[in-house]
Amino acid sequence: MAANRNPVVQVIRRWRVQAYLDFMWMTRDFKFFLINVVSDLVLSLSGVMAVFLLAERFAGIGAWSRDQILFMLGYAALVQGLLEMFFRYNVLAISRRIGRGQLDHTLVQPQPLWMALLTEGFIPFSGCWGAIVGLGISVWSWGRLDMAVETGWWLCYGVHLLSSCVVVLAFSYLWSALAFWSPVGAEEISSRAIGFAWQLKSFPLDGLHPFLVNGLLSVLPVGFVAWYPCRVLLGIDQGTGSLWTTPIFACVLSFVALIAIKKGMNHYGHTGSQRYLRWGHRS
Repeated sequence: MAANRNPVVQVIRRWRVQAYLDFMWMTRDFKFFLINVVSDLVLSLSGVMAVFLLAERFAGIGAWSRDQILFMLGYAALVQGLLEMFFRYNVLAISRRIGRGQLDHTLVQPQPLWMALLTEGFIPFSGCWGAIVGLGISVWSWGRLDMAVETGWWLCYGVHLLSSCVVVLAFSYLWSALAFWSPVGAEEISSRAIGFAWQLKSFPLDGLHPFLVNGLLSVLPVGFVAWYPCRVLLGIDQGTGSLWTTPIFACVLSFVALIAIKKGMNHYGHTGSQRYLRWGHRS
């Protein structure tokens, strides 16, 4: 029987294989399973706890009420959790693969590069705990917020959540392109870019100077991880075009990142990896 060439079917099949392997790895030992779950839950909660305690102490931060801050923290944790669940194993931090010469292992596989990057990092059992924390905080905030939630709002929420994930992914890949030209120096550059986004994702930026706010919505687009989308979803920002700002920015940044990666791949095709050379920095 001929193999199904539908890319959607192939992606689902690869996700299923990855899910099975992740389940077997996660459940091989109960002590190992428990340590992983507890540590991931603690790390996910610690990433938002500082801002939550500030909001609890002062009944909010600036123009944001305590419950609105809780909503933003849940949104931010959910963005991080989803990316960690779908893009682990140095897929989100792609500069590691490029700098270490491991991209060659992906290129020789009988599948498109985009499909490999979309499926190889899927770990729904060992990597879902951050997303569960984000979902739990979000559900908690929904119960405390007094706002009308209709079908259109949920659609807007899903589009903005996806756009925020795309912004972080594109931001990481844009910086990762430097590893094609400097594999040693830029091997960890994507992890630094991601760390910057995670560290500032939970803070409201309303009180900053407009110059800094514009910088955090363009050059270093941390504001699109949670702050700006949540302003729109909560009705704080009702300016003209604000509803489409995050999705449009996600598309533009993805396009720029794609151009950078393609140029890097062209360069990589001429120079190759140092990993397999006698004087390479990796054995």
